[in-house]
Amino acid sequence: MEHEYKAPSHDEGLSFRLMTLEDIPNVMVVEHDAFTLPWTEEAFHNELKLNHFAYYMVMEYEGRTIGYAGMWTIVDEAHITNIALLGTYRGRKWGERLLSELMKTASFLRMERITLEVRVSNEVAKRLYMKKGFKPAGIRKGYYSDNGEDALIMWADLPPYREYGGEEGSEGLL
Repeated sequence: MEHEYKAPSHDEGLSFRLMTLEDIPNVMVVEHDAFTLPWTEEAFHNELKLNHFAYYMVMEYEGRTIGYAGMWTIVDEAHITNIALLGTYRGRKWGERLLSELMKTASFLRMERITLEVRVSNEVAKRLYMKKGFKPAGIRKGYYSDNGEDALIMWADLPPYREYGGEEGSEGLL
């Protein structure tokens, strides 16, 4: 089932929904804009069709895909695989909105903790993650194959879904 969440009026035109195969071409535009080592169309296709642990969402502004985020859910832990926003839409706190929506969805799925890796040099992202409750938990040496940069592993506890304003029986994005 596909449900849409409409943002508050100060971000009128901003919405979130589950990613479909038809979204992949637009997601690829975001992917190439955001990352030096972008995923392939095939990787997204496999995530959506073959990975039963994967959940991906798109963020749209006035009907245009401007960002996306994804995670794997394993037992009671969510692992953020990607989170990306077109460069022209950064600086509006919309990346934070996207991360919040992903965390809310993880909580709805009864995940208790959430993790991610971030480049040790990415201060902007690290500040955002810390603001959202993530704490450093370790280093993955040489994690990024483009330059051998280390990744900082970060973890956060997720509040119960009701603390996001969700109601029992409410399906959020699902």
